Amino acid sequence: MKNKTNTVLLSLILVCALAAAVFTGLRYFNDSSSTSYKEDNDKQVAAKLDSCYKQVRKKTDFQPEIAIVLGSGLGDFAKQIKVKGTIPYADIKGFPVSTAPGHEGKFIYGTIGDKKVICMKGRVHLYEGYTPDDVVLPLRVMREMGAETVVLTNAAGGLNPDFKVGDFMLITDHISSFVRNPLIGANIDKLGTRFPSMTDVYDKKIQKIVKRSAKELGVPLDEGVYIQLTGPSYETTAELKAFRKMGADAVGMSTVIEAIAARHAGMRVCGISCITNMAAYLSKKAPSEQEVIDAGNRSASQFNKLLLKTVEQL
Repeated sequence: MKNKTNTVLLSLILVCALAAAVFTGLRYFNDSSSTSYKEDNDKQVAAKLDSCYKQVRKKTDFQPEIAIVLGSGLGDFAKQIKVKGTIPYADIKGFPVSTAPGHEGKFIYGTIGDKKVICMKGRVHLYEGYTPDDVVLPLRVMREMGAETVVLTNAAGGLNPDFKVGDFMLITDHISSFVRNPLIGANIDKLGTRFPSMTDVYDKKIQKIVKRSAKELGVPLDEGVYIQLTGPSYETTAELKAFRKMGADAVGMSTVIEAIAARHAGMRVCGISCITNMAAYLSKKAPSEQEVIDAGNRSASQFNKLLLKTVEQL
């Protein structure tokens, strides 16, 4: 009786296994004719850009020349704009919303002198859980609106021992090796080529304008290489020392993937960092987000003057 029971159980197991194999095979052949996850995702990226752009266009027909992205503690610059309108990110369906401290999360558009500008008062970051595609979506929307130049600003940690808190650093190059490239996936041909060169990301002519403006205003200005990490944790001492040996002068959690997307889209790029804290092994103290925001606020006056004079000459 026991042997007969075992035989029946074994037969049932074999039948179930055969049925599972047949079902899996049918699913394979059915799925082979449908789109893959990658193809679906690629379509969604392009579709989201189109959707967000169309939603913005229903709210305004404003065509900016210059896009400005304001970093942590630097949002006060928006007061320099003669405002024609604002669009909270939350009012655009599918648009990423800022959650980081010091990032208000809205577009402000208007004029500075005779320049038509659109400003991101608050950006989104990888550490908030957004994909690289989402992080660069606002920049791509501004490009679609007409912006041909972008000024990227950020709060950064100083790696160069010659820097000090409150300094400004003109970004001359960057290191992107530790973040996912925003161009991975199907190329959006209307934005740019499949394999864009990153030899000269940061526009040399704009760099000259920034340096001249700083000199005329008497604002100290350093120059250097910026490296982006994902965050949200601050870096270890070993990491900071390694980055310095790689040639980085400042470190942060933004900007680089935006610069890559901007160059891909044919935009002229300028980058300026506000050094809001020094590497822990140099300052002998652990960093904090409040320290970053406070340092940005203290530097706001000089930052506003430098950026205002620069934008007026672009």
